[in-house]
Amino acid sequence: MKLTVAIVGRPNVGKSTLFNRLVGKRLALVDDTPGVTRDRREGEGRIGELTFRLVDTAGYEDVTDNSLEARMRKQTEAAIEEADIIFFMIDARAGVTPLDQTFGALLRKSNRAVHLVANKVEGRRADAGLLDAYSLGLGEPIGLSAEHGTGIGDLYTVLFDAAEKLAEIETAEDISFQPEINVDVEPDTDIVPKWNPNRYLNVAIVGRPNAGKSTLINRLVGAERLLTGPEAGITRDSIMVPWEYEGRTINLVDTAGIRKRARVQKKLEKLAVSDALRSIQYAEIVVLMLDATQPFEKQDLHLADLVEREGRALVIALNKWDLIKDKNETLKKLREMCERLLPQLRGVPLITLSGLKGQNIPNLMKAIFEIEYNWNIRLSTSRVNQWLHAKVQAHTPPAVSGRRLKLRYMTQVKSRPPTFILFCSRPDALPTAYVRYLVNGMREDFDITGTPIRMWIRAGENPYHEKNKRKLG
Repeated sequence: MKLTVAIVGRPNVGKSTLFNRLVGKRLALVDDTPGVTRDRREGEGRIGELTFRLVDTAGYEDVTDNSLEARMRKQTEAAIEEADIIFFMIDARAGVTPLDQTFGALLRKSNRAVHLVANKVEGRRADAGLLDAYSLGLGEPIGLSAEHGTGIGDLYTVLFDAAEKLAEIETAEDISFQPEINVDVEPDTDIVPKWNPNRYLNVAIVGRPNAGKSTLINRLVGAERLLTGPEAGITRDSIMVPWEYEGRTINLVDTAGIRKRARVQKKLEKLAVSDALRSIQYAEIVVLMLDATQPFEKQDLHLADLVEREGRALVIALNKWDLIKDKNETLKKLREMCERLLPQLRGVPLITLSGLKGQNIPNLMKAIFEIEYNWNIRLSTSRVNQWLHAKVQAHTPPAVSGRRLKLRYMTQVKSRPPTFILFCSRPDALPTAYVRYLVNGMREDFDITGTPIRMWIRAGENPYHEKNKRKLG
């Protein structure tokens, strides 16, 4: 069991900067604006040989109403409950503020191991703040510069001692627990798990602001893991939430809402959108959340096209379906719109659901697993060439400049997404419309829907033909 460490404090003291330094990546968004972080973000921290589970939190605000700041506070309090070690961070240059004192009093009652961390100690301006930190009653502060890496060795000492204590507790529990073993019962070797539990799946949830992405993930994991509310644009960081489903780990990635580029003016929103777009690149399956009351707007189509260009498998989720009155007629129209507006993704799954009420979640997961199969599909060379011969017989390539085009040979070179090479007598002369005819035929005949299909056209003859085998020999 890994040590769980939470970094807490008021806004703009450098929590996310320390988080990024300890995980060794720029996972959390960092900006001078207070309150950048809103959700809990988790990562694997490392100092030397010591690894631990690290949690970045939103800046603590002393509010208890139904506002966004109050909901952020609840997320921070949840991180405190889960933590073994708490690093309470203050700004040494600003000194101890009234909010620091309020938060410090709360942490003293938390029954957790709390260590005071005074950040931004570079320069003489921090000396007075370091002395002032003793007034919080949490012992000697650890002087730190998260930006420059000063004081990380002191954090290592604290974490090493805590890890040793945790290991001693686990060893004692293992010794005291000795289960009875029935040697007469043989293991059941006929049971084979449906999914390989060691093969995780990365699923990114993307869409416009206020489409219900965070609400859906909370419904899937069965907890208020992510911050939600009526305000648009609550999510800023892309947050990964591991989730076990049918014995398999699904890494759900919540992303910031992506608006039209012309509307994105503020630096912080640009950072959030860039983080969301980067999540598409690292995903395997992308769920595009649409508001069923305002579906297939121009930005939705741009996002679907981006997923296709990145080579990721796509599932379209029509959220807020509970608000639609004439469901059958609306779904019929939306399917027609999808086929017409997204011809490059013909057959993409279109799932209606309500993230708030939990309706149709099993159908969404079924579509995700089916689309994953299509994305990983491998077709034998003989099967592909038999299909190619039938397609050419049904519709021969057009003659260009009075000369016929010969399609000689085709093979699959990779999956994720399915990618094929077609050897042709004159690749530059093969019309785009004919390539589209082959790609669409492949979707229909092999049932490869919802995933991009790449087809590269190359010059050359069939390398496996008898005369070419002799040349190669």
